[in-house]
Amino acid sequence: MPFDTPEQPDRIGKIVIVGGGTAGWMSAALLAHYLRPQNVAITLIESEEIGTVGVGEGTVPFVRVFNARLGIDERDFMRRTQATFKLGIEFRDWGAPGNVHFNGFGDYGPPVGGISPHHYWLKLRGLGDATPFDAYSFPAAAARLARFSPQRPADGASFCDHAYHFDAGLYARYLRGLAEQHGVVRREGKVAQVQRRGADGFLEAVTMEDGERIEGDLFVDCSGFRGLLIEQTLQTGYEDWSRWLPCNRAVAVACERTEPLIPATLSTARGAGWQWRIPLQHRTGNGYVYCNEFVGDEEAARTLLAHLDGKPLTEPRLIAFTTGRRRKFWNGNCVAIGLAAGFMEPLEATSILLIQTAIARLIDFFPDKTCDPVMVEEYNARTTREYERVRDFLILHYCATTRGDTPFWDYCRRMEIPPTLSAKIRLFKSRGLVGLGEGESFTEPGWLAIFLGQEVLPARYDPIIDGVDIAAVRRGMEQRRAAIRQAAEAMPLESEFLARYCREG
Repeated sequence: MPFDTPEQPDRIGKIVIVGGGTAGWMSAALLAHYLRPQNVAITLIESEEIGTVGVGEGTVPFVRVFNARLGIDERDFMRRTQATFKLGIEFRDWGAPGNVHFNGFGDYGPPVGGISPHHYWLKLRGLGDATPFDAYSFPAAAARLARFSPQRPADGASFCDHAYHFDAGLYARYLRGLAEQHGVVRREGKVAQVQRRGADGFLEAVTMEDGERIEGDLFVDCSGFRGLLIEQTLQTGYEDWSRWLPCNRAVAVACERTEPLIPATLSTARGAGWQWRIPLQHRTGNGYVYCNEFVGDEEAARTLLAHLDGKPLTEPRLIAFTTGRRRKFWNGNCVAIGLAAGFMEPLEATSILLIQTAIARLIDFFPDKTCDPVMVEEYNARTTREYERVRDFLILHYCATTRGDTPFWDYCRRMEIPPTLSAKIRLFKSRGLVGLGEGESFTEPGWLAIFLGQEVLPARYDPIIDGVDIAAVRRGMEQRRAAIRQAAEAMPLESEFLARYCREG
């Protein structure tokens, strides 16, 4: 962090954030929290007329770290955003029709003799044991029983973390309140023009439709898909990933909440994509993510409405997008965050994760007015690696399929994939090794959940375990399943816990 000293005369004094919504207010809240001692003026510009993409959002556990940095009380946050708990995602009909598997926020047990437990599962499977791999996942067991508690049994076999589902619009409003308490100034209206400096092409100011000129030293583009600053003004360029992630539309609708309240997102494969179900306290969020080359918008909306488990509360809303990323996330003195930076569809709740990591990285690389190109280049390199690794994980869901029952799934089964993912798949198929790079967003349990859940099986397990007594292995695996079931059954129903938890305090 820079300090206002004689040695640093180019200290950032004004930050302009263009765009509100989740990305804008997350950026404003965290930047204001960390920059408060420096008296940096932060202005956020948004227009009620433009609105945001926000729907019911799923998250990953890192959101709890973000909230904790802001000193957010979990009970208050959950009341104000109509949030529910999330232990993971259940996938239905991915890989093959009838397939069901769970990617939970936990592991599959500690290593046994230094060997990951999935190798023992592979050996038992080869001997005829048909127990699904996620039977060894505590969050999967709890979610399928509609149970939740933050208290985890201390039996060594029940590791579990949690995240949330929440109303994105309410979350943005909640963060706005925190940001404004820390001095962020919100400016209502639309940007009419963007001015650049002649010397270096840096952004200098934006002019509002009413003529007000707002100057800045650093600009954060949270203007959504259009990328008002990063693309329309700076013409940074966009790398299209739709050949690997072909879905380019989503139709979303809210419906009445139904019981039981389940602490998990549901992802169900459909003929030309997949459908999400996100339970909130006051309603259920639903959407069909699809490729319009394989199904029309009206048919997609009909498919979504036909698979709701409650009465629709709104008309279906269409969202169009192109998967990919900006060629630079930081260009000059402009940093793109959220949809302005890129988008890879909501399959594993990566949108808010990538917002969080971008803001945290910006704080780590916080510049002075010169925006040192060395720091900018490193920021872009790290963010690019993060996006590409997330991209590969999402592509795995599509390409790891035996489905050919529709043209969409036949395309996914046959499509060429990035070399980085191809190498990961080859390594896993060879001997069950998950080749993780530095700073992966998804760790070994997540990759195992998709590989093994969608029947991508290695040719062999770790040969070291052939020296282990197989009867002891069976007993150990049975004991873990029993411990998981017992611990999950002892938890309260999520709806009961949530009603009590949000009422207390």
